[in-house]
Parts: sequence; structure tokens; C-alpha cells
Amino acid sequence: DTGNGEQLYECPMCSLTCTNIQILEEHVDLHLEEQSFSEGGNIRDLELAQRLQTEEDKWQRSEEEKREREEFKKLQRQYGLDNSGGYKQQFLKNMEREVDRGRMQPFEYHKRKADMMECLAFGIDDGKTKTSGVIEALCKYYQNENKDVRHVWLSTGVDHFHSSLGDRGWGCGYRNFQMLLSSLLQNSLYNDCLKDTTLIPSIPKIQSMIEDAWREGFDPHGASHFNNRLHGSKAWIGACEIYSLLTSLRIKCQIIDFHKPTGPMGTHPRLFEWVLRYYSTDNEGGAKVACTSKPPIYLQHQGHSRTVVGIEEKKNKTLCLLLFDPGCPSQEMQKLLKQNSDGTSLKLLRKFVGSLKEKQYQIVAVDGVLSLEEKAARCRASQVLTSEKIP
Repeated sequence: DTGNGEQLYECPMCSLTCTNIQILEEHVDLHLEEQSFSEGGNIRDLELAQRLQTEEDKWQRSEEEKREREEFKKLQRQYGLDNSGGYKQQFLKNMEREVDRGRMQPFEYHKRKADMMECLAFGIDDGKTKTSGVIEALCKYYQNENKDVRHVWLSTGVDHFHSSLGDRGWGCGYRNFQMLLSSLLQNSLYNDCLKDTTLIPSIPKIQSMIEDAWREGFDPHGASHFNNRLHGSKAWIGACEIYSLLTSLRIKCQIIDFHKPTGPMGTHPRLFEWVLRYYSTDNEGGAKVACTSKPPIYLQHQGHSRTVVGIEEKKNKTLCLLLFDPGCPSQEMQKLLKQNSDGTSLKLLRKFVGSLKEKQYQIVAVDGVLSLEEKAARCRASQVLTSEKIP
């Protein structure tokens, strides 16, 4: 009451005074509408933000799944598991490319295709990438070398095989097996084990032989990695597949895992010492050159494998491995056959401790023949553990 008989009305929400009750009601209604609109707007904003976040999360999951699929396909291509064909398909495709580029005549294409199909039908290697006689040439070279080699130990005879049009980029494991097998076939100790393998098998045949080992029960974990199938693929193989194949043939061997560097700057001196013991056991006489009866050693690291055919001990006591590399073409290997070589070609073979600096290496070393009982025991053991780690 203003004292002159006029009634005033105060807004309970903002303390505004009105002289008319209807005006006050309309004013309060505006407050309520404004509050309702504001609250509704907040709810709509929250719903919109939640919807946008859900869509963002869904997009990110989709992109992550897409990246994972692409990475998986990339790994499949890298390791030859993308169903793009195997040795035969790659051989033909590369020859067609050579014809298109004018580097091969059509008649040569048809002749080489016929030769390849015949070799694949019989399961034998065509021998076109083979170089023989290198170990014998090395024995003669070291007999006359008087500079810095104190002792050298060499494997028994080994043929070198390099990759061809059909397996370039993925066939190193198979080629190293061919090298190892070429040596075992020259050793009468393994005649009984290899009576069904008197000729060097082709790469598709080796793939079938590994599949046979898997069917016998060797390395089921490794077999599952390849979906139990190698034939017709460009799948890379490693030490475990070589071990399974050799053991299935009753050839006694072991995998040694040099799972971390044992020297400065990421080097592996323990690997070199192991190879020295392997070759020098039973060959510790005073002769400078020991042409041993030891088979070569399969050497694996991430992405590549090679064959150890010997080891040098320099006059300053440093060690140097001698390696056959499947990536080295025949033209280069044949340079080693010259008896009066000055040793420069040996750069192809020599690897010093500082040259092998991969994080991990595995070797497969052959040492005799297994009985049927020993083979069965190793088959059971391979289902649990296939390698010995060097600490």
C-alpha cells in the first residue's frame, strides 16, 4: 500500500513492483516461459553434444578397423599369404613382363615355360640358379693365402642357389634349404634318410614336404600361422619350418635362438663363438685349412635368411663368418671359382661381428640321424617348444 490508497504488487522472482495484479501475472508468466525455454535449450544442447560424440566415436572405430584391415592385408602381401599365387604364377608373370619389355624373345618364353612345367611336374629344381664347386675353390684359395687368416674351417661341399623369377622377394628360406640339402646329399651318413630325395626339390615341392611334416604333427602352432597351407603361395618360411622338415626326414638338428645382442653396439659375438665350436669340434688340429665333414648352418633373422658355410679366425683372433646368400646371383658366385683369385670376391661371403647387428638371430644346425623313436619324441616336443635360447 503506497499510503494514498494505491495497491502495489511485487514480483517474487525479480522484486519488480506492479500496480496491477494482471500485469504482475503476465510478468511472472514471462519469467516462467523464459526459464522453461532456457532449461529446454540446455537439454537440447546436451542431447546434441551426446549425439555428436557418439558419431565421432563411431567414425573413429570405423577408421581404426579400416587401418587394421589395411595393415593385415599389407602383412599378408609381405609374407605371401594374400592368395596372389605362388612360384608358378610369379614365374610366368615375370617372364611375360620380360617379353613386354623386349628383354626376352617369345620363343624363349615358351621354351622356359615348358621347362618349368616339366620340373614342377617332377618336383625337381631346374638347376638354373645353381653354382657348384665354390667350397672346393675356397679350400685351394686358403691353402695359398698367407696374409691375415690364421685358421679357416669349411663345410663339406655346398651348392649355391639363388632366387629366380619365380621366387624373387620371398624364396630365401627355400633356397637355403636347397643349399643345406645339396650338402647332405653328398654325405653317406644321410643316405637312408634321403633315399626318397636324391635330387634337389623345386620350391613348390619343398612347400608340399613342409605340409607333409605338419600333417605328421610337427609344429601345429606354426602350421596354423599359414592355415596349414604353403603350396601355391608366396609364403615366407623360417627356422621352425626348416626344423620341422628336416626332423620329419629323420635328420637330427636343433634350433639355437640368439634372442638378444651379446656384445657392444648390438652385435652377437656369442653367435660367432657358437659357429666356431660347431666347426672346430673334431677339427682342432694344427692345419690352417680344415675342410670338415660338417653340413652348413641355416641362419635366420627378421626378413632374410642365409647359409653359413665356414668361419675364419684371423691372426688377431677376430672371427669372420662365410655366408652363402640366396640374393647373390650366379654371375657373382662364379667369380669365386677362379683358383688364382686375389681374394676380393670373398667380400661376397665375409661377415664380421660388426656386420651382423639384427636384434635376433636363429640358426638350424644338423648333427646326425634320428631313429624312428627319436623322431616321434621330437614331433611331440615340437608341439611345445622348438628352440633353445642362448642367454
